[in-house]
Amino acid sequence: MTTIKRITFGAAALALAVAAFQAPPAKADGKSIIVQSTTSTQNSGLYDYMLPIFEKKTGIKVNVVAVGTGQAIKNAQNCDGDVLLVHAKPAEEKFVNAGFGVKRSDVMYNDFIVVGPANDPAKVGGMKDAPKAFKMIAAANAIFASRGDNSGTHKKEVRLWKAAEVDIKKASGEWYRETGSGMGATLNAAVGMGAYALTDRATWISFKNKGTYKIQVEGDKQLFNQYGIILVNPKKCPKVKQAEAQTFIDWVLSKDGQDTIASYKLNGLQLFFPNGKSS
Repeated sequence: MTTIKRITFGAAALALAVAAFQAPPAKADGKSIIVQSTTSTQNSGLYDYMLPIFEKKTGIKVNVVAVGTGQAIKNAQNCDGDVLLVHAKPAEEKFVNAGFGVKRSDVMYNDFIVVGPANDPAKVGGMKDAPKAFKMIAAANAIFASRGDNSGTHKKEVRLWKAAEVDIKKASGEWYRETGSGMGATLNAAVGMGAYALTDRATWISFKNKGTYKIQVEGDKQLFNQYGIILVNPKKCPKVKQAEAQTFIDWVLSKDGQDTIASYKLNGLQLFFPNGKSS
């Protein structure tokens, strides 16, 4: 009996030792942060490309919550995050001025485009004047798919309708269709309905269900799309991991971080153009 017990105990100890040897090493400090962000940076694949580089350099794990800009700002105001990285500068500045953010810095930019079916029912193809194109879409009663979700893209779209002097509230449910969804889902809906849609270029390049759709309107200065980064204010949100979050922001704005953003390409095309400056 004694021999059997000893063998059993020895086998169990050996199994535990083998398991311990085979288990992946845990991070020594377990440092991590939450970044509240827009869907375009996530859907484009940028984070999948750049975050492993940052994590390898610093040991800090970055967890991204990718939602529309409006929701990301609300989440940060509710202290559910350490860093805010979105693309609606007026809303970002309001966030900082209200004391929820410490400082806003430019990070990178690309642009918005209007995509639509190849038959181009509103005849806006090749135009650079975005408000005029929007006015022509409305005049033609051509279907337009809007995110309708208070995202950075939606905010830009609403400003363009206002510049075009089009009352989209009156058209809601008719030729103007609000999806209440993210960019990818809205593009899928647009393709399914034969509708025009406003999208950021990065999401369009990475979108895999283009079919016969093409870029119809581009090049207007009003379609400029700036991204900003903000540290959530620890005075408002005491649980903010200030040191780790600032390390991430500093890296994003550093030459290394900016070069990493610039080097990310899809199908040979650069998706984001860095314009951040380290402090």
